[in-house]
Amino acid sequence: MNTLQFLIIGKNQEILDTLKRVIENNEGWTAEIITDEDACHEYIRSKSVDIVLLSSGLEEKFEKEIKEFCENLDKEVKVIDHYGGGSGLLKNEVYSLFPNLQP
Repeated sequence: MNTLQFLIIGKNQEILDTLKRVIENNEGWTAEIITDEDACHEYIRSKSVDIVLLSSGLEEKFEKEIKEFCENLDKEVKVIDHYGGGSGLLKNEVYSLFPNLQP
């Protein structure tokens, strides 16, 4: 089984809950939600995170900063800008980063 750990960052709780549910409908994929931008750095640094999923409601400045933060870590963390489009689009975004996981 291929596992992926997601961190979903955004401001709209309803959308975040939907994303978590869609992600966790895939075997081996788990997700945590953070709405506090200040808390996400420590979470990414200290936890096992494969993908940071940026959702709606975030400031452009924060999005740029968190992408740079992830690029400069001593572990590989991918970032996806996801602003909708359904579960099919989300899977395609993930599989483009991890082609070896495609069924």
